[in-house]
Amino acid sequence: MLVLAIDTATPAVTAGVVDMERQSVTVLAARVTQDARAHGELLTPHILDAVGRAGVTLRDVAAVVCGVGPGPFTGLRAGIVTAAALAHSLDVPAYPVCSLDAIAADAVTEADSPGPFLVVTDARRREVYWASYDAAGRRTHGPDVAKPADLDSTVRHVAHAHPSPGGLVRVAASAVLDGETPSPLTPLYLRRPDAAVPGERKRVTTP
Repeated sequence: MLVLAIDTATPAVTAGVVDMERQSVTVLAARVTQDARAHGELLTPHILDAVGRAGVTLRDVAAVVCGVGPGPFTGLRAGIVTAAALAHSLDVPAYPVCSLDAIAADAVTEADSPGPFLVVTDARRREVYWASYDAAGRRTHGPDVAKPADLDSTVRHVAHAHPSPGGLVRVAASAVLDGETPSPLTPLYLRRPDAAVPGERKRVTTP
């Protein structure tokens, strides 16, 4: 089964085509660019490039997996809107995945030593997004946002720059293969966006 995986929860623009079976996940092609200001511009070209490199077409994709954060407002919207639009046009399901869970899945695959760990990504404003996991990569707390000094320093920290297409698909694999109805693509913002709608102007009275 071919799955399109995308994520815009970090400064990276991530897209990949993954061949998924019951016991294996194989990344056929991936395109990743670090540019926090170009999610909207680069995501669709990255998707098309990954599909082309994989030697398939979008019509061959059976499902879309999308990282839904936590992450900044603008970046997350670009990925989620694109995933929803593609899934609708291709008539395939779109599965949401916590982006930190995908990084945890990568960490478990690459780990040399088992044990609980934290996944940490940059949240700007001198803060980080984080979640805790057991040795198998199951989330035990979070996601949340905090200052780095407030995290448990006795637990191993995994600070990957971004989730991989393979990690995203591993998290959603059971739901996709079992044909489960996906949950809505709801973004994990965790805090208000930097931009705010201006308030009502103060009334000026004259004497």
